[in-house]
Amino acid sequence: MTSIILAIVIGAAFGAVLDRIGATDPNWIGKMLALKHLHLMKTILLAIGTGSVLMFAGQMAGIVDVGHMSVKAAYVGVFIGGLLLGAGWAASGYCPGTGVCAAASGRKDALFFIAGGLLGAAAYMATYPMWKASGLLNDIAGGKVTLGTVPGSKFDGIWAMQGDILGIVLGLGFIAVAFVLPERLSGEGRMADMPAE
Repeated sequence: MTSIILAIVIGAAFGAVLDRIGATDPNWIGKMLALKHLHLMKTILLAIGTGSVLMFAGQMAGIVDVGHMSVKAAYVGVFIGGLLLGAGWAASGYCPGTGVCAAASGRKDALFFIAGGLLGAAAYMATYPMWKASGLLNDIAGGKVTLGTVPGSKFDGIWAMQGDILGIVLGLGFIAVAFVLPERLSGEGRMADMPAE
């Protein structure tokens, strides 16, 4: 029960932060994906970089248990799904997390986005045997692998560099890019807040 309460609290806090930074507004997302207004991109890069540094440094210090690290298998279908997710994100202005947060904040268009996502998931489940038989779900590169081997984990690394150090280096790179990127690449002024639809 405690883990459910903790998940609800963390999820609500995460959703509040997404709404606060503008990630629940498809107009902001569209500007980011068009590379016109990079506030959200800077925020996303900073969050990923900070999380990466804290997680891998915590693993090296023994604070974070490597046994909790989850790695998803690599297969062709993942890359196709990633392309579809990116296209859907660009077309709708929502990804799964921001769509749910936008619906919670009162945007009616996000409800249609959520319905479309659920229908897509149902269609995938109904046609799963066909996708399995196609070979698109077969593991590539050994399936569950990481870029670098993380000591104490059960996953192999592609490169010889220690995974914890690589994770910290990549995280610091993301943080550096977040600070170097300008807010805007065009001369447009600050975007006006759009009312919930």
